[in-house]
Amino acid sequence: MASSSSLKPNFSSPLTSSPSPHSTQKPSSLLSFLHSTTSTPISLKLSSNPPHNNSHPRSKSFAVTNVVLKTDTSPETTSAPSNYSQDLGPPLTKPTILVSEKLGEKGLEVLREFGHVECLYDLSPDQLCSKISSCDALIVRSGTKVTRQVFEASNGRLKVVGRAGVGIDNVDLQAATEFGCLVVNAPTANTVAAAEHGIALLAAMARNVAQADASIKVGKWQRNKYVGVSLVGKTLAVMGFGKVGSEVARRAKGLGMNVIAHDPYAPADRARALGVELVSFDQAIGTADFISLHMPLTPATSKVFNDETFAKMKKGVRIINVARGGVIDEDALVKALDSGIVAQAALDVFTKEPPPKDSRLVQHENVTVTPHLGASTKEAQEGVAIEIAEAVVGALKGELSATAVNAPMVPPEVLSELSPYVALAEKLGRLAVQLVAGGSGIKSVKVVYKSARDPDDLDTRLLRAMITKGIIEPISSSFVNLVNADFTAKEKGLRISEERIVVDSSPEFPIDSIQVQISNVESKFASGISDNGDISIEGKVKYGTPHLTSVGSFAVDVSLEGNLILCRQVDQPGMIGQVGNILGEHNVNVSFMSVGRTVRRKKAIMAIGVDEKPDKEALKKIGEIPAIEEFVFLKL
Repeated sequence: MASSSSLKPNFSSPLTSSPSPHSTQKPSSLLSFLHSTTSTPISLKLSSNPPHNNSHPRSKSFAVTNVVLKTDTSPETTSAPSNYSQDLGPPLTKPTILVSEKLGEKGLEVLREFGHVECLYDLSPDQLCSKISSCDALIVRSGTKVTRQVFEASNGRLKVVGRAGVGIDNVDLQAATEFGCLVVNAPTANTVAAAEHGIALLAAMARNVAQADASIKVGKWQRNKYVGVSLVGKTLAVMGFGKVGSEVARRAKGLGMNVIAHDPYAPADRARALGVELVSFDQAIGTADFISLHMPLTPATSKVFNDETFAKMKKGVRIINVARGGVIDEDALVKALDSGIVAQAALDVFTKEPPPKDSRLVQHENVTVTPHLGASTKEAQEGVAIEIAEAVVGALKGELSATAVNAPMVPPEVLSELSPYVALAEKLGRLAVQLVAGGSGIKSVKVVYKSARDPDDLDTRLLRAMITKGIIEPISSSFVNLVNADFTAKEKGLRISEERIVVDSSPEFPIDSIQVQISNVESKFASGISDNGDISIEGKVKYGTPHLTSVGSFAVDVSLEGNLILCRQVDQPGMIGQVGNILGEHNVNVSFMSVGRTVRRKKAIMAIGVDEKPDKEALKKIGEIPAIEEFVFLKL
């Protein structure tokens, strides 16, 4: 997805429009809600009339939107799979969970209690893509690559990917987010096992345990050759001070080592609590006697240990890697070993696993290797299996997941309570963005929630996502849901801030009203501009139905169903009749009508809900009424 500095309305381009869930529905699970909507592209085209200029509020202008509906069968907008009810109720059949790598039996038992489990190991990429369209969840370890092609092949059915372990570099997280698929991992169960293995390699390398063992087994006795180095008083640089890195540091301190660490995201107080100093990358590698790697594999860390970084290290440094093989340029490490810059290396992970049999790195006499055993203890394997199984099942149920790595999860009770406001939030977003003049770039949106509840007791993540959906989808080809809303907004350069205001209303209802403000843009409907210069609209849920309650500084009351016509007019008798007659002549049924004004016989806004799209002739006649100064037609 290409990023941009601002989100520009382009109503001549195809866009995706997803019908909102009915305001009174209460989704039984977050994921069924996320995958319940179907999308239909809408092509919008501005009339030849220029957008209204905010600096001339009394000049007469109008904007007409021509809407054309088309059928869409693209994977991104595929409806919910057949084994899920269309009314957002519980699954009609058990979900299918594909386990593509070996998982502990206790984890499989958890999965089988909830769904239909298929264990298919050693699938080729093509086989995985072929199978995935019939699966609701996928559980992998480090060997299966969950690529963009996998998400595309799922045709929208795949809802959860579970990574049985900490790292997620074998999952295309951006693609998962774009396709609205949750990714969860098991970050805690194998932490101690990985740290213990790192310490085991550290000690074994320092004392040449593996080499001495191999020597004796071929009949040699080489005490002088395998003289080691002491750990006490030596400096260990922990590169990546997360869960495993901090556990390694804790144990190294117990061995009498001086521990420093580099991690741009680690809190200094946590490091200080362990007696560890956080330092820069160059300072860490330049002063350490031992370097232990615990960073994830990302574009920024790929081959970060290369010829250049090895040259900055203290001669005779020793390196341990139980994180990801790809962070080391293996050819560069061989050269550093041959030159003596690196005295020894102990490796549990490799760029390609298993590594080639003739690998110079593996065969090097100063290298100790193990076959990715970091999490391979009985206790860790059982713990990881249970942890990932519970995370996947919980996600499929829509429960809060502390291990979700690409989206915040909303508890079912919050989802149920806020469901009547979901449609309101999305429609306010759609309405607000259609008021923006086509050439303006949208950069800043403010959402104001008015509620009788304490602001800390109001979880608005779902509503923010739906407002984001309403703003972005009408002016781009993006499909937005709770999983990817914040990501998509960031990619589009859109900043969405929130404010919560306590009002005197019934605390029985979580929200009294929602207001959407778009700053620093021109409006095609000048009356939608509030006193502070922002496009501003506000709405409420009344009798289970979303209503528009204010536009700019004008109060209105119209149901947000079907289409909407907003007119600014001189407040005089007969205006409702004139507009109503024109719509009636063109066979357009009026569902709701409301007039809001500031002062009697001055200015007023008429909001008209219509079932059908008025044709160009009808809209032209409305614009020609002398007392109407501007109007806009909006598709909701």
